Amino acid sequence: MAIRWGNYKVSHLHDELIEKAGKPRDYSKDLCEYLHALSDKEINELKVASESAIHTMGITFRVYHEEEGSIDRAWPFDILPRLIDAKEWVEIEAGLKQRVKALNMFIDDLYNDQKAIKDGVFPADLLKNSKNFLKECKGFSPPHGVWAHICGSDLVRDDTGQVYVLEDNLRVPSGVSYMLENRQVMKRVLPEMFQKYNILPVDDYPSQLYDMLAEMSPRKIEEPEIVVLTPGIYNSAYFEHAYLAQQMGAELVEGTDLVVEDDDCVYMRTINGLARVDVIYRRIDDWFIDPEVFSPDSLLGVKGLIRAWKAGNVALANAPGSGVADDKVVYAYVPQLIEYYLGEKAILPNVPTYKCNNKEERDYVLENIEKMVVKPANESGGYGMLIGPHSDKKEHDKFRKLIKADPRNYVAQPMLILSTAPTMVGTKVEPRHLDLRPFILSGKDVKVTTGGLTRVALVKGSTIVNSSQGGGSKDTWIVQMEEK
Repeated sequence: MAIRWGNYKVSHLHDELIEKAGKPRDYSKDLCEYLHALSDKEINELKVASESAIHTMGITFRVYHEEEGSIDRAWPFDILPRLIDAKEWVEIEAGLKQRVKALNMFIDDLYNDQKAIKDGVFPADLLKNSKNFLKECKGFSPPHGVWAHICGSDLVRDDTGQVYVLEDNLRVPSGVSYMLENRQVMKRVLPEMFQKYNILPVDDYPSQLYDMLAEMSPRKIEEPEIVVLTPGIYNSAYFEHAYLAQQMGAELVEGTDLVVEDDDCVYMRTINGLARVDVIYRRIDDWFIDPEVFSPDSLLGVKGLIRAWKAGNVALANAPGSGVADDKVVYAYVPQLIEYYLGEKAILPNVPTYKCNNKEERDYVLENIEKMVVKPANESGGYGMLIGPHSDKKEHDKFRKLIKADPRNYVAQPMLILSTAPTMVGTKVEPRHLDLRPFILSGKDVKVTTGGLTRVALVKGSTIVNSSQGGGSKDTWIVQMEEK
């Protein structure tokens, strides 16, 4: 079990910690030396300590199983952290701020003047066929023009070390609670490293989230009433809903706990009667938040909520309709949207993307599908995808038919060789592919977490990092090195 970096196979891939066989990167040298000096017994003790901390802290995630239904599982965590140099992070942070600013301007434009369409920057037919464009939001603009207050953008690094944005999550992005809990676990497991390194903090996220939500309050009072609206205990992200509510000192509510009165204000049912609610951090999809406007059968939402929101009596984060930009076809246009709205070149590049609604690009995808990753426009969690190089001819033919039947609903990308990081696999340390989801808060100012949720594919050779499909997680350290 002892970690011997000379035996660690980095091959031609970009590894986050090891530059070449036996040679750590500058910012990971101290960590690698520390791990190298540990005995088998000490490494096993670290693993047991992390598992014990996860159990004690009650860190779970929920998966849906065909036979067993909805079940809770312990959070899959790797004790070897992922390190990123703070100097590199400065540019990544700037790129994320630039991106979310342009996306919020784009959403606001689509629901109002639609200048990007009139100027030929974004095709009108894509909007016409968008599943997440809500006509009920047309002609409305929330305070500061911010629709997606909380964004989780997924980043990957290829085999050359280049960082790309893989996708933007602007509806109800999840995972931030695991980022916070991962850090707490690591402080228990490797406290020595937090003395050795200047690791930038993530612990202030709940207070930043609270401050951002509080400044959205339509009533300018010292302590606005903020609630987290959850679908309930059977939702896969319920742990996170409860965790964030507890960390912010906010009430965790379900739709039945809220009511919209004749004054178009939202109230919470309490043992002392109705209490007015100012801000709702909603973790329910658009279609279910208000049966008066959307799905009339919804038991999760609050009747009249959109009415109260449009009247300016309650703030919603994220705003309904922000999912119009959470679309993998829209993603392909983000670099152009940044240039259009901000007059700047994109700092962080997209992965090259083929839009199947374009005949020329579609033909290329159909001819080369065995080399491509094909994604549906609005799925998440790694579902509904084709990973061409890892699929057989039957799957290729199936996706050719799907693309031809509904070209607007698909994009394709070349198969990136993702970066790796050392990962404990049983009793050995082996390279595993990984991604990163930083979280961006947009209010009067834009703030980015120093790091994010690193997800790692625990299966050898796999690039599927989602916990629901067997992925795990690492703590992410943005390390500030001393100038020499």
